Amino acid sequence: MIDVEAAKLAIEKSKTKEVVDFANDMVRDHEAVNVQALDLVKKLKVTPEDNATSQALSKAAEAERAKLAKLEGAAFDKAYVANEVAYHKQVNGALETLLIPSAENAGLKSLLETGLKIFQGHQQHAEHVAGMLK
Repeated sequence: MIDVEAAKLAIEKSKTKEVVDFANDMVRDHEAVNVQALDLVKKLKVTPEDNATSQALSKAAEAERAKLAKLEGAAFDKAYVANEVAYHKQVNGALETLLIPSAENAGLKSLLETGLKIFQGHQQHAEHVAGMLK
């Protein structure tokens, strides 16, 4: 939901078509992955628990949203897209090096691998948009 909230802010604030299109893609894709994750959680009958990692990500996301909310125009667009590049690099790194290798459940591993492919595409898209904003 972290990326969905940032994307909704971008849809509201940005006047740049490429940024809004990217943000719309983030909402669509991240909400779809969230639905798949929740379905898997129900199927496996597990209860997600808050932890230090999720708390740190949420705290950083709140700080970033507050920073972005104060920006307008080109400054907002550049900061939003730069954050998206950095965020996806971080998530993709965690998926590749920690989450996928340590996943023991085949359904979870498959979901994480699918998410990695999607999020690698997001990172490339964000990098492309960032290049257009320079």
